[in-house]
Amino acid sequence: MIANQRIAVVLPAYNAARTLRQTYGEIPHDVVDDVILTDDASTDETVQVAAELGIHTVRHLRNKGYGGNQKTCYAEALARGADIVIMLHPDYQYAPKLVTAMASMLASGEYDVVLGSRILGKGALAGGMPRYKYVANRGLTLVQNILLNAKLSEYHTGYRAWTKQVLTRLPLDACSDDFVFDNQMLAQSLYFGFRVGEISCPTRYFPEASSINLQRSIVYGLGVLRTSAGYRLQRLGLRKSALYRPAAPAVPHER
Repeated sequence: MIANQRIAVVLPAYNAARTLRQTYGEIPHDVVDDVILTDDASTDETVQVAAELGIHTVRHLRNKGYGGNQKTCYAEALARGADIVIMLHPDYQYAPKLVTAMASMLASGEYDVVLGSRILGKGALAGGMPRYKYVANRGLTLVQNILLNAKLSEYHTGYRAWTKQVLTRLPLDACSDDFVFDNQMLAQSLYFGFRVGEISCPTRYFPEASSINLQRSIVYGLGVLRTSAGYRLQRLGLRKSALYRPAAPAVPHER
């Protein structure tokens, strides 16, 4: 807990058994009140490892996709009383020790959203990010900054922190269940005027860390461009998208 605000870390998992212990072990449990793992119908021992670690686990009986899994993460965290929610991939690609810093930025009242950026500093390529992904990240971020009228170092990190106020305002059910979910959620946050901060985060690319292949990366990139173009059309009054309608009252997600 920080400044009397309850901190939850959510771990959207799919076949994360090999890296879950290491990720969990570096979460700062002195400030984190709740750790929640949502398992998206993994075929490995993710659920068993989570049980051994004593992690509160929600298991999908069928795979709902990366975005669908996060929807469950956030709904479960809010239901369990979280004031601040940090989404951390359990593949040990991002540094769990930064949870305290990210939560503190939100608890200060200065920010509503905090991103762990791989691009701030020189950590991305040094940490093994494939060069084509680095170039694509920089190119897409440039386009998005122009279309969304923002100035972020990257839009594609898998390390994000949100206040309860953001999560209850955003219409997350209108977002995709696929990888572009992250990008749509960030576009929603900017549309509704929430304050977005960033913190430099080292990254690690290794065989056990999750990563989408080139074909899925291309699909993701096209989805990012559609999201950005749709945002600009919405701002210009040329389109009305469900992504930017205030959230309806939350309902439990199917597991």
